[in-house]
Amino acid sequence: MRCVEISTPGGPEVLRPAERSDPQAAAGEVLIAVAAAGVNRPDVLQRRGGYPPPPGASDIPGLEVAGTIAAVGDGVNGWRMGDRVCALVAGGGYATRCVAPAPQCLPVPDSLDLVAAAAIPETFFTVWTNVFERGRLAAGEAALFHGGTSGIGTTAIQLAVARGARAFATAGTDEKCRACEWLGAERGINYRTEDFVAVVKELTRGRGVDLVLDIIGPEYFERNLAALAVDGRLVQIGLMGPSGRPPLDLNAVLRRRLTITGSTLRPRSVAEKGAIAAALRREVWPLLETGRLKPIVYRTFPLDEAAAAHRLMESSEHVGKIVLTT
Repeated sequence: MRCVEISTPGGPEVLRPAERSDPQAAAGEVLIAVAAAGVNRPDVLQRRGGYPPPPGASDIPGLEVAGTIAAVGDGVNGWRMGDRVCALVAGGGYATRCVAPAPQCLPVPDSLDLVAAAAIPETFFTVWTNVFERGRLAAGEAALFHGGTSGIGTTAIQLAVARGARAFATAGTDEKCRACEWLGAERGINYRTEDFVAVVKELTRGRGVDLVLDIIGPEYFERNLAALAVDGRLVQIGLMGPSGRPPLDLNAVLRRRLTITGSTLRPRSVAEKGAIAAALRREVWPLLETGRLKPIVYRTFPLDEAAAAHRLMESSEHVGKIVLTT
């Protein structure tokens, strides 16, 4: 198979096209002939040496793929050769062949091609488990999503609105703020020129939002808490901002009954990820099949041009997902 390797930790130039033997589907796995693979921030962190694959996972980057099943391992039920699937994987996505645990596979909706399907798993798994399971966002509530034009942000906005919640989102330019609004956000907030706390307070008549989904970290922590309503939930899923220990106003947490939580997806067990996949198939797949939701693909690159895809990712110029095609 063709694949992309990380030759040594470093910049995009360390991504090198290579050839390896095809992986084999073990018990409980399927082998996927990959048509497309999504590019995500964790791939960039892994390339830099800051996010190693969990034990037993492929060292090849790539956390989501779409394609057709080429082989089925022992004990797999419900999938057969030729099925169109998208899958969440712990590594190995930047390749023409990739194995995936069967519970982490989902059928590609008839309305989508395989490029669009490759933009689904990582962001939809992440948004579902953090916004709706851990964050308990419900119809009629309000949410603030940082990084509104990222893959996570474009997914969170659409899914929150589809399930009856109000959505606000931050972005770095006025054009990106309008893109957030086009996707369904009630207001895009330019974090370079506006105070997101003041804006959401004004738009919620001083109440604040019920949930904040944050990818920045300590730099936003105090303001995130200030933006929350009573019984609000802060869900931390990334640390893209400056490192450090955030100040914590425990009085505010106690007085306003706030919840602070967070999670990572990659290290979780197959059983846990399979449970998320089952919830997505039940709760979200009907929305994809009818076209009410859709993954936003900004640009595609051939697999051998993964370095260029990473440069675009690091520029933050994109709106939605970047996808590699084989």
